[in-house]
Amino acid sequence: MANIVAIVGRPNVGKSTLFNRLIEKKKAIMDDESGVTRDRHYGYGEWIGKHFTAIDTGGYVKGSEDIFEAAIREQVIQAIDEASVILFMVDARTGLTDMDKDFANILRSSKKPVMLVANKSDNQQASMQALEFYELGMGEVFPISSQSGSGTGELLDEMVKHFRAEDDENPDEGIPRIAIVGRPNAGKSSFVNLLLGKERSIVTDMAGTTRDAINARYTAYGKEFILTDTAGIRKKTRVKEDIEFYSVMRAIQAIQDSDVCILMVDAVRGFEAQDMSILNLAVKYKKGVMIMINKWDLIEKDHKTADNYKKELKEKLGPLGYIPIIFTSVLTKQRILKSIDQAIEIYENKNRKISTSELNEFFLNIIEAYPPPAIKGKYIQIKYVTQLPTKTPSLAFFCNLPQYIKEPYQRFLENRFREEYGFEGVPVNFFFRKK
Repeated sequence: MANIVAIVGRPNVGKSTLFNRLIEKKKAIMDDESGVTRDRHYGYGEWIGKHFTAIDTGGYVKGSEDIFEAAIREQVIQAIDEASVILFMVDARTGLTDMDKDFANILRSSKKPVMLVANKSDNQQASMQALEFYELGMGEVFPISSQSGSGTGELLDEMVKHFRAEDDENPDEGIPRIAIVGRPNAGKSSFVNLLLGKERSIVTDMAGTTRDAINARYTAYGKEFILTDTAGIRKKTRVKEDIEFYSVMRAIQAIQDSDVCILMVDAVRGFEAQDMSILNLAVKYKKGVMIMINKWDLIEKDHKTADNYKKELKEKLGPLGYIPIIFTSVLTKQRILKSIDQAIEIYENKNRKISTSELNEFFLNIIEAYPPPAIKGKYIQIKYVTQLPTKTPSLAFFCNLPQYIKEPYQRFLENRFREEYGFEGVPVNFFFRKK
C-alpha cells in the first residue's frame, strides 16, 4: 500500500508551497488569488528513505456561491479518504478562524492521523501566535514556514512515523504516459473521468476549469498507464491571467513528459489553427500522436460524413498524415475503448525495432528500382540501412553522397516504409550518412 499524505485547509494558507517543497518540484500553481488549486494534484516525495505520495487539495470553503467551491469540497473529502496521513494547514499570521474550526470538525470524523501545521510561522511572534491553535484540541501544533522550509524537518520526521509499510520508489517508472491535450472544453476531463470511473477532475461546462495537468494511473486490457489530463491550451493572446500562462506551460510540460498524446478536438468547432499548433508541438517533441474527434454525436451525418471529415483533415495535416483519427463521443461512450486501444498501439509502435537484415532486404530492392535522382552527373549509392537505438524510431541510410539526397526522395522512402510497416501515429526520422 502506498503511503499517501493529503495537505488540506482553507484557501490561501500555503498548501501548494508545502506540496512543492515535499515533492521538490515546482508543480502546483501558486498565486495569491484564492482558489487557485482546484483539483487534487499528486506528486512523489521521499524523506529519510521513506517514499510517499503527496496530494495537494483546493482550499475548503463552506457556503460559498462559487460554482467551483462545492466541487472542491467534494475533492477534499476524496483526498481525505485516500490519505494515510492528513496535514491540516492553518495560517499562524491570520490566527484561528471559524473556517478552521469547521474544517477541524470534518477531520475529526475521518479517523485518520491528522497533523496540525501552522504555516507562515517565520518569526518568533508568529510562532507564539501559532499556540492558539491548541484550542482546536487536535494534538501538537507544528509551526513551519513552507516558504523558507523552517520547521519542515521536524514535521516530516513525525509524519513518516505514521506510515504503514515500506513504500516502493516512484511506482510510475517505466509505465506508458498518455497525455490528453487540446483546446479548452473539448471534453478532456470528461474522457479521463469516464476511463477512471470517478470524478478525478472537476468538470463544469465553463472553459478553463482544469488549470493544471493531473496524473492518474489507469489499467486497461491488463496494461497500466498514466493518464495526464491537461489544462486546455489557449492561444497566447487569450492568456490573460498569469495563472492561465502557467497552465499552458504545464500542458506543454505534460506533452514533453508523455509517450503518446491524444489530441482531443471538438467535432462541432472543428480542427482549428490552435489544434494544429498543439499537434506540431507534440511532433516537435517526437511524441506518438492520435486525434480524437469528440462530440461526434452532435454532428448531423449520413454515411459519408466521417469519410469527408477525415479526408479534409488529412489534407490539413499534410506530411503528418500518419496520425490516426478516431470519431468518438465521451457522452455516449462511443469508441472510447477503441481510442485507448489505439493509444496502446501507438506506444508499442514507438518502441518497435526492425532487424537490420529485414530493413536492408526491404529498402535495397526499392532503392535499386527507384534510385535517388543523379545531381550534377553524380550518382548516389545507398549501401546499407539500420535502425538506430533511439527513443523514437530512426533509420540511418549509409551512402556515398548524403548531402545530395533531397526532401522528395526522403518522403518517398518514408511513404514506402509506412506502407510496409505501419508505424501509425509515430514520427519516424530518416538520417543519411557518409558510409
